[in-house]
Amino acid sequence: MKYNVSDIIGVNPIIAAPFNQSGEIDKKGFINIIHYLNSINVNGATLFGVASEFPKFTDYEKDLLVDIYLNEKNINFYRALSITDHSTENAIKKAKRYQSLGADALMLLPPFFLNPSQKAVEKHIQSVLESVTIPIMLQYAPNETGFLITPEKMAEWATLYPNLVFKIECNPPTDYTREFLSYTPESIVLNGYAGLYMLDMFNIGGKGVMPGCSFSEIYVDIYNFWNSGEKDKALHLHKKLLRYITKWMSHCEYIIQAEKTILKKRGILDSDYCRNPNYPLDNNDLKMIDDFIKEFKLSYFKGGGNE
Repeated sequence: MKYNVSDIIGVNPIIAAPFNQSGEIDKKGFINIIHYLNSINVNGATLFGVASEFPKFTDYEKDLLVDIYLNEKNINFYRALSITDHSTENAIKKAKRYQSLGADALMLLPPFFLNPSQKAVEKHIQSVLESVTIPIMLQYAPNETGFLITPEKMAEWATLYPNLVFKIECNPPTDYTREFLSYTPESIVLNGYAGLYMLDMFNIGGKGVMPGCSFSEIYVDIYNFWNSGEKDKALHLHKKLLRYITKWMSHCEYIIQAEKTILKKRGILDSDYCRNPNYPLDNNDLKMIDDFIKEFKLSYFKGGGNE
């Protein structure tokens, strides 16, 4: 199936890094994640986002996971891959390669290592956008990258590049998004940050959320409630969720580890190993995770797929 920009909406989790207790790639666990997400009817999923621990993979490991991800059969969601290279030349090559391998969409993280100039980063973004035809989610995360893009510049790119989707992760993202959508109201905007602001974003025209992948059925329920007009149910469920994710999102490595531990407790992964440096959980964190699983009645996953 060919996906268009208008299809890149809804719940699009970032896939967690699957490592065994020795810190090596866990192929079975990775396939379990894919089938778990498929079973709960997410709209899409993205590999190599921040929640994937993307800086902690070797090139060989990335190629291995891409091959598994794009070739797993009977998957009913769009499959996106993130481009995180700090070299424009490498980012273009990878974007073209991922498109040729069958990726449905890409996500693009602007380069920020050694603080490149505004002009250089904008050229990087435009060069990658021009290199492929499949949808690209431009990840705007100024707190993490230090790189600023004005809403006017975003709107200019929206006009120039019909394959562009916007993942806006200012903290908070609402004022920026409201201004941006005032220029280009038809643009597709997604938000990350564990869904902290998902209902605020839906209320001003956002089309989707990109959380972690360990309890994505909660986000699917919130999204479906909102879109079916049951906004009170969406607000109630989201309020319950906020008690947990607000704390976990106080540090990126914190929520990465919390989500990985939830994946293990749910039987989706055999190990909750995060490569170092990581964020060790204490007994209070583990109790909070157990309370969370109990409160939301998260089921045990029985597995699926083959190595």
